[in-house]
Amino acid sequence: MRLRVEFTTEPFDLDEAPPHAVAAREVIQGADLDAVDVGPFGNTAEGDVDAVLTAVDAMLRRSLGAGATRVSLQVNVIAEPGERTAPGEVAR
Repeated sequence: MRLRVEFTTEPFDLDEAPPHAVAAREVIQGADLDAVDVGPFGNTAEGDVDAVLTAVDAMLRRSLGAGATRVSLQVNVIAEPGERTAPGEVAR
């Protein structure tokens, strides 16, 4: 099974990335994940279930420990590459 995780950490700071955001990004970028995309208003990554869940656990612990007051998180099950997701669709 593959998962896609999307998350943001708060509070926001438009002038520079706060320590909790930096910590979260370091965890995700250092994890064994595919298609990692980090940005100022949200982050996404994909990978197998164990890699994503391990990274999410570490990201939550590090970002909360670094001062995050809220972490918005969404996890979706996605199809394996080439696997059908719905009639006529093929996963990317």
